[in-house]
Amino acid sequence: MLTGAELLTKVKELGDVSKSDVVRACGYVSIKKDGSERLNFTAFYEALLNAKGVELGSGSSRMGKGGRKLSFTTKVQFNGNLMVGKAYTAMLDLKPGDEFEIKLGRKQIRLAPLGSSDDEE
Repeated sequence: MLTGAELLTKVKELGDVSKSDVVRACGYVSIKKDGSERLNFTAFYEALLNAKGVELGSGSSRMGKGGRKLSFTTKVQFNGNLMVGKAYTAMLDLKPGDEFEIKLGRKQIRLAPLGSSDDEE
């Protein structure tokens, strides 16, 4: 995926092609499970705005999907699972496959990345 000056140059270079072709040419494409492609317009437009010097969501506003403020609370679900949403994992830059040790305290649960010291926060 192109970013910064490379992205701006490519967009100018492509000129009058369709929006889908621009997004595709700049690399903002992912493959669905069924093998078809998905154009990531949102990521493309965010990268384009960043390349032009417009910062969206600096992280300090604590906003989640749809512009809702994050509540930093959750409930145990009917099946006993505890859900941590994507907005929270994105704030910590967590990726699929990241592993954690579950540390239980008195009425608290702490997740520590595997291989980290206990002192890290």
